[in-house]
Amino acid sequence: MTTETATKEILIDVRALPPGTCRSAIIRTITDLPTDTDLVVAAPHDPAPLREYLDVAHPDAFGWSYLEEGPDVWRVRIHRLAA
Repeated sequence: MTTETATKEILIDVRALPPGTCRSAIIRTITDLPTDTDLVVAAPHDPAPLREYLDVAHPDAFGWSYLEEGPDVWRVRIHRLAA
């Protein structure tokens, strides 16, 4: 018998957000991210500074994988790691 868990996904496309609101919207969503939900962030550039922030503010709490690496759109999947 196999058990499958359905993972939900939240998408934040920072290209559609007003300038200056991207980081707070992403951080707020990540902070409240349930373990069964992934956050996908779409951006016009590599969101590597966000990963650096997560590594410092929440070490070993989130996984990160690139889904698309430019040149026009960068998409990353962020998920909460099991404690």
